Amino acid sequence: MEKLIGRDIEKKLLQQALDSGVPELIALFGRRRVGKTFLIRQYFGKHLGFEFTGTRDLKLDEQLGYFNKSLGAAAGNDKLYQRPATWTDAFDQLSHFLSPKLAAGRSVIFLDEFPWLSTHKSGFMPAFDHWWNSWGTKQNNLVVVICGSAASWMIQHVVNNKGGLHNRITRKIRLLPFNLKETEEFLQVRKINLDRYQILQLYMIMGGIPHYLKEINKGESSAQAIDRICFTKDGLLQSEFKNLYHSLFDDATRHLSVVRALAGNQSGLTRNEIIAKAGLTSGGTITGLMEELIESGFVTAWQPYDRKSRDTIYKLADEFTHFYLKFMEQNRASGTGVWQNFSTGQSWRSWSGVAFERVCLKHVLQIKKALGIAGVHTEESAWRHLPKQAKGAQIDLLLDRRDFVINICEMKYSESEFVIDKSYAAGLENKRNVFKQETGTKKSLFITLVTTFGVKENDYSLKLVQNSVTMDVLFD
Repeated sequence: MEKLIGRDIEKKLLQQALDSGVPELIALFGRRRVGKTFLIRQYFGKHLGFEFTGTRDLKLDEQLGYFNKSLGAAAGNDKLYQRPATWTDAFDQLSHFLSPKLAAGRSVIFLDEFPWLSTHKSGFMPAFDHWWNSWGTKQNNLVVVICGSAASWMIQHVVNNKGGLHNRITRKIRLLPFNLKETEEFLQVRKINLDRYQILQLYMIMGGIPHYLKEINKGESSAQAIDRICFTKDGLLQSEFKNLYHSLFDDATRHLSVVRALAGNQSGLTRNEIIAKAGLTSGGTITGLMEELIESGFVTAWQPYDRKSRDTIYKLADEFTHFYLKFMEQNRASGTGVWQNFSTGQSWRSWSGVAFERVCLKHVLQIKKALGIAGVHTEESAWRHLPKQAKGAQIDLLLDRRDFVINICEMKYSESEFVIDKSYAAGLENKRNVFKQETGTKKSLFITLVTTFGVKENDYSLKLVQNSVTMDVLFD
């Protein structure tokens, strides 16, 4: 059996549900390929009494036909149940099948790709509501897991349901991609022994998506793996982008417009800037659109230091999306060596700096631990000052600490020790001075560098940098 990597918080919640002795209705959601199905199958194992997966864009009669086959297979007799005419009939049959199992002990029911079952005029949601409220809530040995990749649909129709499922969800789990530590462990379990710099490069392109990482072969360098997976005609990620957004959103056109706008601006955009760059109209729909992208893990929202919500800074969070739009979408070359050619050019060097920053922003807890402030109350934020006349400043990560210190964090990707020269030193001083002047803070300001291989000691680094950590801390 394949080892279940990480997921410590999720496993704890699932075990609590298994041990509770009362009916449990668990909502599990997360983006495509993140490992939701694998988690449930691996963790619950022998406790899984019945499993059914919805199919996208399937007619009601066909979905019910597949349900009938799944129920017959679980019962060990494909003639035991007639093909149901409605979802109400289907859930009645499920109750009949489960009753002896529940009398014998705890049993887990797994309904995967739940949103795809609730098609137009299918009656699925009313039938499920009624089944759970009239029967499921009386079964003390029953655990039902409903799962979906369409995170926004799951939030709207399940977690925040205003109908029969209102306040019925007992636990909700949003499954996120692996962090760097989990990614390293995942590769090691598969006997893939890459150094951390190469793992970081893979993460900057694929993120911590298990299904993508499974494609890496033993004995390959990161460059060879990227070449094969992204730039050969049969590579897994060749067509992934086309499927990724359209599998999650009914009409992904506006979502893609936002994503493209954010991909073109490494500093992030405010709501009004997104509307202008993406060609959208202002109104309530943009709020829902951004929430859907955030819940699905493609975008992150950073509150500004001064907490003016209208100036929230939105950034693209998905590594593969950023990589695809930069290097794959317009690329006409294919085969061995394509990526190795790209990775020696200027476009890679500028892109990699933004990609490394994105990785660091997902590992703020690890950075705080390395700085020795994990136990200090800290607020993370972004800040920028863009005057029309004078020179502005932007800080992508501020750690505002209760011990009267603010860390001004700079993330720099390089192939060796990072060297602070006269120009970069002037930029650091400008950021610190403008921030102090514009915010009026009385706290001590610590310039903190997060780099791949450390900061080379010179007069500038000794004068300006209070803290320096390397990529190794991100793997903690």
